Amino acid sequence: MSNETQENPGDQDQPQFALQKIYLKDLSFESPDPLEAFGKRLENPEINLQLNNEIRNLEDDRYEVVLDITVTAKDKTSEKVIYLVEIKQAGLFGLRNFPEQELAAMLNGYCPGILFPYARETLSSIVERGGYPQLLLAPINFEALYQQHLEKVSQAAAEQADQPKH
Repeated sequence: MSNETQENPGDQDQPQFALQKIYLKDLSFESPDPLEAFGKRLENPEINLQLNNEIRNLEDDRYEVVLDITVTAKDKTSEKVIYLVEIKQAGLFGLRNFPEQELAAMLNGYCPGILFPYARETLSSIVERGGYPQLLLAPINFEALYQQHLEKVSQAAAEQADQPKH
């Protein structure tokens, strides 16, 4: 008897997911006038958060997913920027045998959800290193955001189809 196990041939057609690498692709921290900002009370600045993701299809069922986060903190009274942080947290993912809709959901929902804790920790650390109070972003459900996006696209397409043609 052989110790080798034979793979079930049907397993090759099953969806396969592999996290291959997580890395920081870009990081920028700007504090236009820290000495003025340090002199003010910074307990409750106005925080503006922008999220985006980019997907790049590489060879051999590999995808680079980049979670792009921009945080701008402003003084509520003067509207001056206290600090600006831009992070591009990236991951290399292997996805094979996923139907098109499931693949899109994985790349736009599941993969950014994996990257977010890394970006969140980097953001918190860099803000503290800049001399400001710790900034902790609340968890984000990227899968729900993606579903909302699909619903908006579907609704917009339905409204466009209902428009009379000239």
